[in-house]
Amino acid sequence: MNERIRAREIRVIGEEGQQLGILTPEEALRMAKELDLDLVEVAPNGSPPVCRIMDYGKFKFQKSKKAHEAKKKQKVIHIKEVKFRPKTDEHDYQFKKNHVLRFLSEGKKVKISVRFRGREIVHLDYGRRILDRLKLEIGDGMIVEQQPRKEGRFLDMVIAPKAKN
Repeated sequence: MNERIRAREIRVIGEEGQQLGILTPEEALRMAKELDLDLVEVAPNGSPPVCRIMDYGKFKFQKSKKAHEAKKKQKVIHIKEVKFRPKTDEHDYQFKKNHVLRFLSEGKKVKISVRFRGREIVHLDYGRRILDRLKLEIGDGMIVEQQPRKEGRFLDMVIAPKAKN
């Protein structure tokens, strides 16, 4: 911007977008000062670099406004996690299943993990039974986004709520 431009010659674009040609930075800066505006390098990798005569403060403000508007339109996806163990008791299983159902009804994705400790890792089938039972009991209220897979000492599955028609 302004005096920080180091190129020998630059392609200059006016404030309305018209081409002013290839000038030295001093000439372009003088033109910008006459209009009480700034000389801003917009494409430094061009040959020659491209600079534009504009109000830099106004440009930054508009850029931040666009970023803010884009952020408003984003949809944040929350993933909740419910952890089981291979030896999870029936009451605890039902309690955690209710948590999963509540998260799905709120429209959140749920990561269901079965954690194995010590020698339990040999019995992956216990963990698969828990996940299969959960899939069966929740049934049509969910979509399996990620099938059960082993990651270290965990057996994970990701489910999402079914889209409302």
